[in-house]
Amino acid sequence: MRKAEIRRETKETSIYCQMNLDGNGIHEINTGIGFFDHMLSLFSFHSHIDLKLIAKGDLDVCDHHTIEDCGIVLGNAFKQALQDKKGIARYGFFSMPMDETLCQVTLDISGRPYLVFHAQFERENIGNYSCEMTEEFFRAFAMACGMTLHINVMYGKNDHHKIEAIFKAFGRSCKQAIRIESDRIESSKGVIE
Repeated sequence: MRKAEIRRETKETSIYCQMNLDGNGIHEINTGIGFFDHMLSLFSFHSHIDLKLIAKGDLDVCDHHTIEDCGIVLGNAFKQALQDKKGIARYGFFSMPMDETLCQVTLDISGRPYLVFHAQFERENIGNYSCEMTEEFFRAFAMACGMTLHINVMYGKNDHHKIEAIFKAFGRSCKQAIRIESDRIESSKGVIE
């Protein structure tokens, strides 16, 4: 089983994470940010990654530190659970419709972290979740795990639908990319950092 367990403590956040890449999408998530918890639950469900994430952050300041640090922890756990990446498909793509919204997520577990993010939001917040933190979360995740990640919301009006489509498509893309399909490293270099 490809599993990871991480604790991260800073002056701003305290985060505990358990991740099982070969799970069924079972999740227990509590970050103190309701909409973010919902989005991470959708990621877990659609990726089939079992996820436990408990975060306590300085929400009296704002949600920035908690969401960004969760991205760092989840990215580190993802990388740790993948081990040497032997046999994984490596690439993932999913096009997710969510009512009037269409989102495409394409990724490469390459060892070369990069984020391309194209999404426009009209609302500042959904509950106590800052919409601008969507990009920051995925940047933190991609950098921590060494993933090339392209997120493109093609069109849409409802910001809830846009963000939900992103997290669902990301989960589905991860599910494809982490699938074991051979006994070799999917790189002509023979290694993925």
